[in-house]
Amino acid sequence: METSALLRLLLDGDDTLGPALSRDGLVTSSLTFLEASRAIARARREARLDPAEAREAERQVAAFERSCDVIPLVEEVLRRAREGFPVEPVRSLDALHLASICLIDAELGGLDVASCDERVRANAKALGFSLVPD
Repeated sequence: METSALLRLLLDGDDTLGPALSRDGLVTSSLTFLEASRAIARARREARLDPAEAREAERQVAAFERSCDVIPLVEEVLRRAREGFPVEPVRSLDALHLASICLIDAELGGLDVASCDERVRANAKALGFSLVPD
């Protein structure tokens, strides 16, 4: 699960991603929670979320964090993020997500990648992953 999919559900109300977020075996980067928190703060500051909506979004992010395995930004992730990806250019934060995906796939295999970011999706597809939403 990459940040853009989580935010699409929380900030944009895209219910089509609900089933993806309620699956068993969810995995995400610790970066997801930093990005989600910053996006919620920005949405509140820009008045796209009122204080109650922002608190609810923060509650949902915390619940999501408890429901999934979190990949820390360890040296192995940073090293893989410095390598190339099939569809360049890749922004730094996207490279960290993609590196996390590659490393957990090497360990577990059979991952579906949930992302709404076109650069992440293009690279995940080129790396052989199934995409959510499809």
